[in-house]
Amino acid sequence: MEETSLAIIAEYLPIILTISILGLIVLEWCTLALSDLVKRNKEGVVNMASAGLAFFPIFILQKLLLVGMMYWLYQHRFFSFDTKWYTWVVGWVIYDFGFWLIHWLSHRVRILWCVHGVHHQPHEMKLSVGFRGSFLDFLVTPHNFIWMPLLGFHPIMVLLIDAFAKMYGVLVHINESWIPTKRWKWMEWLLITPSLHRAHHSTNHLYLDRNYGEALSVWDRLFRTIQPYQQSDDLKYGVMKDVDSESLLDAQLNELKSLWHDVKSTSSFSQKLKYIFFPPGWNHVDGGILAEDLRATARGNQK
Repeated sequence: MEETSLAIIAEYLPIILTISILGLIVLEWCTLALSDLVKRNKEGVVNMASAGLAFFPIFILQKLLLVGMMYWLYQHRFFSFDTKWYTWVVGWVIYDFGFWLIHWLSHRVRILWCVHGVHHQPHEMKLSVGFRGSFLDFLVTPHNFIWMPLLGFHPIMVLLIDAFAKMYGVLVHINESWIPTKRWKWMEWLLITPSLHRAHHSTNHLYLDRNYGEALSVWDRLFRTIQPYQQSDDLKYGVMKDVDSESLLDAQLNELKSLWHDVKSTSSFSQKLKYIFFPPGWNHVDGGILAEDLRATARGNQK
C-alpha cells in the first residue's frame, strides 16, 4: 500500500471509527434509559465531558508535535518493514504490549494513577466509560505507540493501528445488559473479554491490579497478572476511595489533590518521592496497604 493511500485512510478512518463508536454509545445509552437500567445518568455525562478533556489535548498535540516526532524517529529507524498484512499484525501485537506496559505502570506508579484513575471512577459500566479520561492523558497515552516508528513501522500505520485498537478498548466496557458478565474461556486464552475487563474495573479485592490488556490477554498470562471472573462474585465498580464520579471537577482533581496532601505530610525528600513514584496506598508511617496485600487476603479467604 502506497504512503499516499495510507495518508488518505489515516485522515478519514479515525473520524469514521469515532462517529461509529459514538453512535453505539448513544444507542446503548438510549436502550438502557428506555429499559430503566441507567442508575447514573449524570455519571455518563461526566464520562463524555472527561473524554473531551482527555482527547482534545492529544488531538492538538498529535497535529503539532507527535506526528513530526514519529516521522523523525522513522528516519532513524533500526529496521524497515513493508505494509504487507502480516506487518500490520506484528505492529498491532507490539502496540498491544506497549499498551499493557503503560497500563501496568499506571496502576503501579502513583503519579500515573492520578491520571489513569479518572477512568476507573465510574460505578456503572457502559461504553462511555471507555472514553473517560484525564485532562493530563496527553502526557501518558502517546507512550503506548510513539516509539514504534523507531522499530521500523511507518507512522501512519502506527496511527491507524492505534485508532482500531482504541475502538476495541472502548467496546470491552459494554454494559452487562448487552453482553452478560460470564466467562468465555476459549476467548480468554487470547483476548480480553468484557468480563475480564469488568473484573479489572471492580473494587473487589481479588481483581485489584489484574487484567491490564487492551485486546490480548496473553501479556497478563505471561506476566501472571490474569484473574478470570468468578461467577459467584458481585462486581462493584469504582476506586478504593471516596470520589464523586458525577462531578467533573472532583473526578479530574481528586487524586492529584490527595497526592499533593500526602507529599506535604512529610519533610523527607525521599519520602516525598516515594509518594509520587510508589504504588497507590503506600504511606511513610507504616508502609500502607497496597493492592497486592488486599488481593493476597482475598485469595486466602477463598481457600
